[in-house]
Amino acid sequence: MKTYFNADVRNFLSKLTVARIANILQVVGSFFVSKWTGKAVQWGVPMTVSFEPTTHCNLRCPECPSGLRAFTRPTGMLKEDFFRQTVDEIADRLLYLYFYFQGEPYLNPDFLEMVRYASQRGIYTVTSTNAHFLTDKNAQKTVEVGLDRIIISIDGTTQSTYESYRVGGKLEKVLEGTRRLVHWKRELKSSTPHIIFQFLVVRPNEHQISEVYQLAKELGVDEVKLKTAQIYDYENGNPLIPTIDQFSRYRRNTNGTYSIKNQLLNHCWKLWHSCVITWDGKVVPCCFDKDATHQLGDLRQNSFQNIWQNAAYRQFRTAILQSRSKIDICANCSEGTKVWA
Repeated sequence: MKTYFNADVRNFLSKLTVARIANILQVVGSFFVSKWTGKAVQWGVPMTVSFEPTTHCNLRCPECPSGLRAFTRPTGMLKEDFFRQTVDEIADRLLYLYFYFQGEPYLNPDFLEMVRYASQRGIYTVTSTNAHFLTDKNAQKTVEVGLDRIIISIDGTTQSTYESYRVGGKLEKVLEGTRRLVHWKRELKSSTPHIIFQFLVVRPNEHQISEVYQLAKELGVDEVKLKTAQIYDYENGNPLIPTIDQFSRYRRNTNGTYSIKNQLLNHCWKLWHSCVITWDGKVVPCCFDKDATHQLGDLRQNSFQNIWQNAAYRQFRTAILQSRSKIDICANCSEGTKVWA
């Protein structure tokens, strides 16, 4: 796995250009100036953008709006022409493009062609999938279009454990899709995509952490990442909260209630280096705004550059610097408080 990891790092670094390095320096500089002065300053454009290929999903995971079918915002599919138009505006300085927000990306029939387009622009491309649609054809094309990294949600090494969170899912489909992807990487002699098994640690699967590493090794997966779970209803306890403290975002208080471990410091790196674009062109602060309640602009009405520097964005960044605890989507957040988080 270490060799593949080094190959992935080299691939990522190969995407750097003079324009992208200059933009990184601008973004990082503006973040620290804002943090130190308490005034929202924003230079450059985001280094990272997440596009939402679709809100639709085949599974019913209990802590996911897609799985719960609980969106209050419109649902639909990202259109390729709109995607290209937006990418063209920011591609020269954009380093990292994440094809995911809510939903299962492979349900969008144009998804892989959008990956191809971004890859041709020299952008590091990533997606996250439940792997149920990695047919032989899709696996082959995934390699051919130049996807740089694929995160496969596995969350269990047996069917009973896997389906306790990935409701409606079939572990064997995940494993079959993974085998196909590994096969086509070898067949096409490609070092990409870098394949990651992401294991969302919850109480029902925490006993299988060591097993997922062994399974990944057997299948030829490049890396395993353990992820802590965001729980919506955590204050009075929740059967998904792990018993292993290091994998829990929440601490048990002396009165039996739970609270989030993370301190809500009054700054957030995500608001300076990244953003999320919904399937219908709404720009929202980050992946914690799952229902797009904090819309900072609409790409069907304004250019990305105008939105990134508009009054709504400045006001939101200012609010973060003044009192992050008062912003609803920040209340259950464990990320963004330091650079490179």
